[in-house]
Amino acid sequence: MAMVHFFLLFSLAFSDGVLQRVASLGINYGQVANNLPAPEQVLELLTSLKLTKARIYDTNPQVLKAFAHSNVELIVTVENQMLPVLMDPQQAFQWVSTQIRPYYPATRITGIAVGNEVFTDDDTSLLAYLVPAIVSIHGALVQLGINNIQVSTPNSLAVLAQSFPPSAGSFKSEVSGAMSQYLQFLSSTKSPFWINAYPYFAYKDDPNRVSLDYVLFNPNSGMIDPYTKLHYDNMLYAQVDAIIFAMARLGYNGIEIRVSETGWPSKGDPDEIGATIENAAAYNRNLLRRQLENEGTPLRPNMRLEVYLFALFNEDMKPGPTSERNYGLYQPDCTMAYNVGLSALSGSSASSASISLTSSATKASNKDYDQSLVFWMFVYLLTFQVFMRRPF
Repeated sequence: MAMVHFFLLFSLAFSDGVLQRVASLGINYGQVANNLPAPEQVLELLTSLKLTKARIYDTNPQVLKAFAHSNVELIVTVENQMLPVLMDPQQAFQWVSTQIRPYYPATRITGIAVGNEVFTDDDTSLLAYLVPAIVSIHGALVQLGINNIQVSTPNSLAVLAQSFPPSAGSFKSEVSGAMSQYLQFLSSTKSPFWINAYPYFAYKDDPNRVSLDYVLFNPNSGMIDPYTKLHYDNMLYAQVDAIIFAMARLGYNGIEIRVSETGWPSKGDPDEIGATIENAAAYNRNLLRRQLENEGTPLRPNMRLEVYLFALFNEDMKPGPTSERNYGLYQPDCTMAYNVGLSALSGSSASSASISLTSSATKASNKDYDQSLVFWMFVYLLTFQVFMRRPF
């Protein structure tokens, strides 16, 4: 068993050297609300914050038109219900011709998210349509001579059968067939694997066992993977590396992984422990500081992890618990829901932003890992598989 982990670690470390280095932070611009500012105002907000990457959950023509001739790169989304239609190459060609081609390249569309968390969707029939739809959409782009748009699909962490320790990461057996086809597509097109990762859910579901400091990037003793001896001082990086190992187990070592969603709610129902302004500010501020420090995960330390925060605005029409309507960094009137220091990015240099973003979340020193932390992490993550799905 140890030899298997060593081989995977060696292969993954080698592949890290050939992956393109990323250096960016994006944000998810959801629109499930009736009180949001016009897309033109949203673009002004993003520009003032020096944010140049955003993701929307459809192909809203108002947004695509408003973002034309700007420096904001945009990921658009195919809704899940469209997958059965778009698996047909002719239908996919028609979709790309009407939803993408009229706006590109004036609008800097860089990615198409085909569905959202389809591998773990309650409607299991969608999975059979996913890869064919991805292939058809990519084929339509090629036919139209559009070569700079990556096609992928965001995944819930629930695609994993095991996530702890990270080196034991493996996909659920029931999705392994479609997952292999999907990974083959990503490998052949050099597209990224997108993961929606929310340490908040882990803390909310078991606050007595999951360390708040560990999930918030605050100073803590962390944990050491017993097979790789890699030290983790936060859950997000451990979750990402678990996905990398899971891909390696299916024979795919060189695929880049990007965090398509992560965030923390500033308000929740009484049973949503941890959903507070203080925790939301800490999580996003600390994550932003890590981005400014050009960090990678322990498994791929030389490759900065590209992350899209969820979300830009609080969205008052989202279904579900109170937390679902309170992930925004901003209120619909463009005032801050809380201050994570993001406005510092509008300054003249990254160094000035780094100074203003300094917080108590410094890196944990390289000390022996806490045995009790490893125990509760093992007990929790081995059993925790169901993550809340981000609705459109």
